[in-house]
Amino acid sequence: MSLHGPIIVVAENPAAGLAQALSTAGAFPIVETKWADAPTAFVAIKPSAVVIAEPGAPKSESSARMLGLQIATAAGPIVPTIALTRGELGAAVPVALPADAAQPVERIVARLESAMRVRALHATVLRRIGSFTSQVGKPPSLPIGDALDDATVLIAGRGPLYPALSVAMGERVSMLGALSVDTAAKHLASRDIDGIVVGDGFSPRMVEAFLTFLAQEARFRDIPVAVIGEAPADLVAELPNVDQVDGDAARIVSRMVPLVRMHAFEARLKRMLKSLDADGTLDPRTGLFMRNAFFRELTKAIAEANAQSQALSVARFSFASAHNDRAGLERARLVTRLIGTIDFATTEDDGAILVVFTQTDLQSAHVVARRIAADLKNAVGAPADAAANVTLATLKAADTLDSLMIRVMGSKVVAAE
Repeated sequence: MSLHGPIIVVAENPAAGLAQALSTAGAFPIVETKWADAPTAFVAIKPSAVVIAEPGAPKSESSARMLGLQIATAAGPIVPTIALTRGELGAAVPVALPADAAQPVERIVARLESAMRVRALHATVLRRIGSFTSQVGKPPSLPIGDALDDATVLIAGRGPLYPALSVAMGERVSMLGALSVDTAAKHLASRDIDGIVVGDGFSPRMVEAFLTFLAQEARFRDIPVAVIGEAPADLVAELPNVDQVDGDAARIVSRMVPLVRMHAFEARLKRMLKSLDADGTLDPRTGLFMRNAFFRELTKAIAEANAQSQALSVARFSFASAHNDRAGLERARLVTRLIGTIDFATTEDDGAILVVFTQTDLQSAHVVARRIAADLKNAVGAPADAAANVTLATLKAADTLDSLMIRVMGSKVVAAE
C-alpha cells in the first residue's frame, strides 16, 4: 500500500536516504524535524506516521517524552511510529516499533507499510462504530486496556537460550513453547499467536522451512518474528516484521514487545469488525455470541428443528479450577475455531461455555464435544487441572428453550430478554 502522509521524520542529522525511500513508496508530504521541534511539528501537521531515523537516546529527552505522549494519546486512528535501533542502542521512544538500522532501507519502509495497514483498519473500525451508533443508538466500544494483555508469543526452539528466553518473555506476555517447527506450525493453526521467536537449536534448513511456511500464508506475513542467527535473505525480505537477532534474551523481548502489541491490537480490531458485521451480536473480545443474542438464536434454532424434525444438541463446558479471565478468553477464542459454521456458542459469567450443535444428534455431539474438551484442556494460559466438565442434552419433541436448558444448566434461562 502507498504511505499516505503526512509523515514526520525525526533526526538531528539529515536522513536523506530514508526520506527518499519513503517518497518513492508514495509518502507525501514528508516533514523532517529535529528533536527539539518534533512535538510542535506533531501538533501542527497531525501526521499519519512518525519515523525516528536515529537509534539510541534522543538529544532532547523532554522532547522525546512529549512526542511519545502525543503519539500514545492522539485522537482518531493510531499513529504508527518506527524507530531505528542498532546493537545495544534501542528505540528512542518506548511506544515505537523498532527496526534495525543495519537492514536495507526498503525493509524499514515495508515495516511502516505493515503498521499503516493497521492504522487503516483502525480508521475503518472507528468509522463503522460511528455508523453503528447513529443507526442503533448504543455505541459498541473497543476493548480497553493494553492489547499486550491479549497477546501470546510462540517460542520455537530447543537450544541453550530457550530457558532464559522463556522466562524473560513470560514476564511480559503469555508464552507458548514448541520444541519443533512442526509443533510450532500446529500451534499457529489452532491458536491466536501474536509473535514468534524461532531458531535456537534448529538447523538452518528447519528455520528456512518454517519461514517459507509463514511467507506462503497471507495471514502470517505480518506477524512479528525474531530469528536467532542467520535466515535466508529472500524469505526475510518477504516478511516485513522479521528480525535477525543475537542471543541476548532481554534485548529480544524488549524489541519484540511493541511489535507483538501492534499485532494483538490488529487482532482486536478484526474481532470488533466481525462484531459490527454481525450487528453487535458477537462479543468483540471472544468472537462468540453475546449472551442475549445466543439465546435468541437458540430459540429460533429450536423452532426450526421442531418444525423440520431435525436434531439439535447443546453442550456446556464448565471448569473446576478457579475462573481466570485470560484463560477464559483463550478457551472462548479457541471454540470459535473448533465449532462448525452452522454451530454457535457463548460464554457464561463463571467461564463456562455453551455450544449449540445444529443438525447434530446426541451420539455425534458426544464425539465433537470430546474433541473440543480435549483441546480446551490444553488451552494457552489454562492451569493443569482445567479439564472441561461436559454436560450434553439433545432436543426432544416437546422441548422449549427452558426445558432444554434445565437439562444442560440445571436452571431456566433468566437473561435471554
